[in-house]
Amino acid sequence: MQNQTTPVILTIGVSDPVGAVGIQADLATFAALGCHGLSVLTGLLIADTARVEDSQEVDADWVVDQARVLLEDMPVAAIKVGALTSLEQATAVAEIVSDYPDVPLILDPYLSSLPDSGLADDDMLMAIRQILVPQATVLLLSQVELARMAETWREGGGDMLAEDVAELTTAGCEFVLVKCTGSSGAPVKTVSNTLYNDDGVVAESEWQHLAGPFNGAGTTLSAALTAFMARGLDAREAVQAAQEFTVGALAHAQRFGMGKLIPNKFYGYTFKESSKP
Repeated sequence: MQNQTTPVILTIGVSDPVGAVGIQADLATFAALGCHGLSVLTGLLIADTARVEDSQEVDADWVVDQARVLLEDMPVAAIKVGALTSLEQATAVAEIVSDYPDVPLILDPYLSSLPDSGLADDDMLMAIRQILVPQATVLLLSQVELARMAETWREGGGDMLAEDVAELTTAGCEFVLVKCTGSSGAPVKTVSNTLYNDDGVVAESEWQHLAGPFNGAGTTLSAALTAFMARGLDAREAVQAAQEFTVGALAHAQRFGMGKLIPNKFYGYTFKESSKP
């Protein structure tokens, strides 16, 4: 019998029958990067490669029981929290992760493929900001998602990205990764992700925009980030490595149906042990 050497990761999120987003996509990414994934379902999607047709919420007590049984049995190197489907779930998950403050928590709660992208409910936005964001090691969100969340604490428009991020890091979130920010002076077809902490911009990395459309690009990024942190990289190194992996998965994406392209997690990426700190 061999002792555990593979990092174990717990992912909490929705079940996608296509395998493009949610826990199925997370498990594939974890496996591609040499990690073992555990999963807790928060909802069941009815979906194909083009769209999500409907979803079914999982009772919050079931979410708790799924997670507690796993966490009492196995030590985990990281936890990823994806889409939640109720306030009760948000409260339950926040309580669970609070018992593991030394385990990196990657929070990616907004799923663009859902009909409302998870942004329609003000109460859910408030709950995520107040009880989950302060516990997050890294929070991932787009500029649109950040602006929508910011509506829960400020009035007025304008370009306030840095101020909005500061509101989250001041609340306790260690890092905020704002996706697809663009870059001043960059070519039109260049995309950028920007990593912030409480001191401001930590890193900004660019890559060439790839033609899609893709289903699961964001999920691939957050899952890869979780895996690299589980393998010992710090947030800055993990973000860079996750972006490299995601760009490769998108460049090798496949069309399985009549809808969007699905990122290929098994395109041949090799994790470089020498890149660990």
